[in-house]
Amino acid sequence: MCGRFAFYSPTEATAALFGFNSATVFDARYNIAPTQDIATGRQNADGEREVSSLRWGLVPFWAKDPTIGNRMINARAETVAEKPSFRAAYAKRRCLVFADGFYEWRTEASGKTPYFISLASGEPFAFAGLWESWKDRETGESLQTSTIITTVANDFLAAIHHRMPIVLDPPAAQRWLSGDDAILADLTADAPPFRAWPVSRRVNSAVNQGEELIEPAGDILA
Repeated sequence: MCGRFAFYSPTEATAALFGFNSATVFDARYNIAPTQDIATGRQNADGEREVSSLRWGLVPFWAKDPTIGNRMINARAETVAEKPSFRAAYAKRRCLVFADGFYEWRTEASGKTPYFISLASGEPFAFAGLWESWKDRETGESLQTSTIITTVANDFLAAIHHRMPIVLDPPAAQRWLSGDDAILADLTADAPPFRAWPVSRRVNSAVNQGEELIEPAGDILA
Protein backbone atom coordinates (compact mmCIF):
# COMPACT_ATOMS: atom_id res chain seq x y z
CA MET A 1 0.00 0.00 0.00
CA CYS A 2 0.96 3.66 0.00
CA GLY A 3 -0.09 5.40 3.20
CA ARG A 4 2.38 8.29 3.50
CA PHE A 5 4.43 10.26 1.01
CA ALA A 6 6.35 13.50 0.50
CA PHE A 7 6.20 16.26 -2.08
CA TYR A 8 8.70 19.05 -1.64
CA SER A 9 9.91 19.93 -5.15
CA PRO A 10 8.72 23.29 -6.55
CA THR A 11 5.16 22.89 -7.83
CA GLU A 12 5.64 24.90 -11.02
CA ALA A 13 8.72 22.94 -12.12
CA THR A 14 7.16 19.56 -11.29
CA ALA A 15 3.93 20.42 -13.08
CA ALA A 16 5.89 21.57 -16.14
CA LEU A 17 7.82 18.30 -16.16
CA PHE A 18 4.50 16.51 -16.72
CA GLY A 19 3.07 19.00 -19.21
CA PHE A 20 1.02 21.19 -16.88
CA ASN A 21 1.07 24.93 -16.26
CA SER A 22 0.48 25.78 -12.62
CA ALA A 23 -0.35 29.03 -10.89
CA THR A 24 -1.03 27.02 -7.73
CA VAL A 25 1.86 26.70 -5.27
CA PHE A 26 1.97 23.86 -2.75
CA ASP A 27 4.16 24.12 0.34
CA ALA A 28 6.89 21.51 0.78
CA ARG A 29 5.50 18.63 2.84
CA TYR A 30 7.41 15.62 4.13
CA ASN A 31 4.67 13.55 5.78
CA ILE A 32 1.47 13.65 3.73
CA ALA A 33 -1.23 11.45 5.26
CA PRO A 34 -4.69 10.19 4.23
CA THR A 35 -7.59 12.71 4.32
CA GLN A 36 -5.14 15.57 3.71
CA ASP A 37 -5.08 17.63 0.52
CA ILE A 38 -2.62 16.52 -2.16
CA ALA A 39 -1.24 18.10 -5.35
CA THR A 40 -2.60 16.52 -8.52
CA GLY A 41 -2.62 17.05 -12.27
CA ARG A 42 -5.75 16.20 -14.25
CA GLN A 43 -8.00 17.14 -17.14
CA ASN A 44 -11.09 19.12 -16.15
CA ALA A 45 -14.57 18.82 -17.65
CA ASP A 46 -13.55 21.09 -20.55
CA GLY A 47 -10.58 18.88 -21.40
CA GLU A 48 -8.07 21.41 -20.10
CA ARG A 49 -5.13 20.36 -17.98
CA GLU A 50 -5.01 21.79 -14.48
CA VAL A 51 -3.13 21.36 -11.22
CA SER A 52 -5.62 20.82 -8.40
CA SER A 53 -5.76 20.19 -4.69
CA LEU A 54 -7.76 17.04 -3.93
CA ARG A 55 -8.44 15.27 -0.65
CA TRP A 56 -6.64 11.94 -0.35
CA GLY A 57 -9.18 9.14 0.02
CA LEU A 58 -11.60 8.62 -2.85
CA VAL A 59 -15.32 9.07 -2.19
CA PRO A 60 -17.36 7.40 -4.99
CA PHE A 61 -20.00 9.67 -6.52
CA TRP A 62 -22.73 7.29 -5.33
CA ALA A 63 -21.59 7.14 -1.70
CA LYS A 64 -24.07 8.19 1.01
CA ASP A 65 -21.34 9.05 3.52
CA PRO A 66 -18.02 10.73 2.63
CA THR A 67 -16.20 8.92 5.44
CA ILE A 68 -15.94 5.93 3.08
CA GLY A 69 -13.00 7.82 1.60
CA ASN A 70 -10.94 7.09 4.70
CA ARG A 71 -10.71 3.48 3.47
CA MET A 72 -10.16 4.36 -0.20
CA ILE A 73 -6.66 5.84 -0.16
CA ASN A 74 -5.38 3.10 -2.49
CA ALA A 75 -6.86 1.16 -5.40
CA ARG A 76 -5.37 -2.17 -6.46
CA ALA A 77 -4.17 -2.24 -10.08
CA GLU A 78 -5.39 -5.83 -10.37
CA THR A 79 -9.06 -4.90 -9.74
CA VAL A 80 -9.37 -1.15 -10.31
CA ALA A 81 -11.13 -1.51 -13.67
CA GLU A 82 -13.92 -3.68 -12.21
CA LYS A 83 -14.37 -2.67 -8.57
CA PRO A 84 -17.54 -0.55 -8.16
CA SER A 85 -15.75 2.01 -6.00
CA PHE A 86 -13.20 2.81 -8.72
CA ARG A 87 -14.35 1.64 -12.15
CA ALA A 88 -16.11 4.86 -13.19
CA ALA A 89 -13.11 6.97 -12.20
CA TYR A 90 -10.76 4.52 -13.91
CA ALA A 91 -12.69 4.92 -17.15
CA LYS A 92 -13.17 8.70 -17.05
CA ARG A 93 -11.26 10.47 -14.26
CA ARG A 94 -7.56 9.68 -14.14
CA CYS A 95 -5.01 11.97 -12.54
CA LEU A 96 -1.39 12.31 -11.49
CA VAL A 97 -0.40 12.68 -7.84
CA PHE A 98 2.86 14.61 -7.59
CA ALA A 99 5.51 13.26 -5.22
CA ASP A 100 9.22 13.07 -4.44
CA GLY A 101 9.09 9.85 -2.43
CA PHE A 102 6.94 7.61 -0.26
CA TYR A 103 7.22 5.67 2.97
CA GLU A 104 6.83 1.96 3.67
CA TRP A 105 7.36 0.08 6.91
CA ARG A 106 9.52 -3.06 7.08
CA THR A 107 8.95 -5.56 9.86
CA GLU A 108 12.21 -6.22 11.71
CA ALA A 109 13.22 -7.80 15.00
CA SER A 110 13.06 -4.41 16.72
CA GLY A 111 9.64 -3.58 15.29
CA LYS A 112 8.47 -1.82 12.15
CA THR A 113 11.09 0.45 10.61
CA PRO A 114 9.96 3.21 8.22
CA TYR A 115 11.83 3.55 4.93
CA PHE A 116 11.78 6.51 2.58
CA ILE A 117 11.74 5.47 -1.08
CA SER A 118 12.51 7.72 -4.03
CA LEU A 119 13.58 7.36 -7.64
CA ALA A 120 17.25 6.45 -7.95
CA SER A 121 17.68 9.69 -9.90
CA GLY A 122 16.22 11.77 -7.06
CA GLU A 123 13.80 13.44 -9.48
CA PRO A 124 10.14 14.11 -8.65
CA PHE A 125 7.58 11.74 -10.13
CA ALA A 126 3.85 11.08 -10.19
CA PHE A 127 1.69 8.30 -8.82
CA ALA A 128 -1.05 6.94 -11.07
CA GLY A 129 -4.23 8.23 -9.48
CA LEU A 130 -7.99 8.54 -9.89
CA TRP A 131 -10.29 11.34 -8.81
CA GLU A 132 -13.98 11.73 -8.08
CA SER A 133 -16.46 14.51 -7.34
CA TRP A 134 -19.03 13.84 -4.62
CA LYS A 135 -22.00 16.02 -3.68
CA ASP A 136 -23.80 16.04 -0.34
CA ARG A 137 -27.48 15.53 -1.16
CA GLU A 138 -28.62 17.56 1.84
CA THR A 139 -26.31 20.56 1.69
CA GLY A 140 -25.22 20.53 -1.95
CA GLU A 141 -21.62 20.76 -0.81
CA SER A 142 -19.09 19.35 -3.30
CA LEU A 143 -16.05 17.28 -2.32
CA GLN A 144 -13.30 16.29 -4.72
CA THR A 145 -11.11 13.36 -3.76
CA SER A 146 -8.37 11.09 -5.08
CA THR A 147 -6.79 7.67 -4.66
CA ILE A 148 -3.37 6.19 -5.51
CA ILE A 149 -3.09 2.96 -7.47
CA THR A 150 -0.85 0.20 -6.10
CA THR A 151 0.53 -3.06 -7.43
CA VAL A 152 2.72 -6.00 -6.41
CA ALA A 153 6.15 -4.83 -5.28
CA ASN A 154 9.07 -5.36 -7.62
CA ASP A 155 12.12 -7.35 -6.53
CA PHE A 156 13.83 -4.32 -5.00
CA LEU A 157 10.88 -3.10 -2.90
CA ALA A 158 9.66 -6.59 -1.94
CA ALA A 159 12.39 -6.64 0.71
CA ILE A 160 10.57 -3.74 2.41
CA HIS A 161 6.87 -4.26 1.62
CA HIS A 162 4.78 -6.54 -0.60
CA ARG A 163 2.93 -3.69 -2.35
CA MET A 164 4.07 -0.50 -4.05
CA PRO A 165 2.41 2.47 -5.75
CA ILE A 166 2.38 2.76 -9.53
CA VAL A 167 5.08 5.36 -10.28
CA LEU A 168 5.00 7.33 -13.53
CA ASP A 169 7.71 9.21 -15.38
CA PRO A 170 6.54 11.89 -17.88
CA PRO A 171 6.10 9.56 -20.90
CA ALA A 172 4.21 6.98 -18.81
CA ALA A 173 2.11 9.76 -17.29
CA GLN A 174 0.90 10.80 -20.73
CA ARG A 175 -0.11 7.21 -21.47
CA TRP A 176 -1.99 7.04 -18.19
CA LEU A 177 -3.90 10.28 -18.75
CA SER A 178 -4.75 9.29 -22.33
CA GLY A 179 -6.73 6.27 -21.07
CA ASP A 180 -4.17 3.61 -22.01
CA ASP A 181 -5.34 0.34 -20.43
CA ALA A 182 -2.02 -1.49 -20.84
CA ILE A 183 0.04 0.98 -18.83
CA LEU A 184 -0.65 -0.60 -15.41
CA ALA A 185 0.50 -4.04 -16.51
CA ASP A 186 3.53 -2.57 -18.24
CA LEU A 187 4.62 -0.63 -15.16
CA THR A 188 4.03 -3.55 -12.84
CA ALA A 189 6.50 -5.55 -14.91
CA ASP A 190 8.94 -2.71 -15.53
CA ALA A 191 8.98 -0.25 -12.62
CA PRO A 192 11.64 2.50 -12.57
CA PRO A 193 14.78 2.07 -10.43
CA PHE A 194 14.39 3.12 -6.81
CA ARG A 195 16.58 3.84 -3.82
CA ALA A 196 15.51 3.51 -0.17
CA TRP A 197 16.80 4.16 3.32
CA PRO A 198 15.54 3.83 6.89
CA VAL A 199 14.32 7.01 8.57
CA SER A 200 13.22 8.16 12.01
CA ARG A 201 10.07 6.67 13.52
CA ARG A 202 8.92 10.26 13.99
CA VAL A 203 7.26 9.86 10.62
CA ASN A 204 4.78 7.47 12.28
CA SER A 205 2.88 10.51 13.58
CA ALA A 206 1.20 12.59 10.89
CA VAL A 207 1.63 15.74 12.98
CA ASN A 208 5.40 15.63 12.44
CA GLN A 209 6.77 17.51 9.44
CA GLY A 210 10.12 18.76 8.21
CA GLU A 211 13.04 17.77 6.02
CA GLU A 212 14.63 15.84 8.87
CA LEU A 213 11.97 13.12 8.41
CA ILE A 214 13.67 11.93 5.22
CA GLU A 215 17.23 12.02 6.54
CA PRO A 216 18.86 8.55 6.43
CA ALA A 217 18.99 6.67 9.71
CA GLY A 218 20.99 3.83 8.15
CA ASP A 219 22.45 2.56 4.90
CA ILE A 220 20.99 3.59 1.55
CA LEU A 221 19.73 0.67 -0.52
CA ALA A 222 20.00 0.97 -4.29
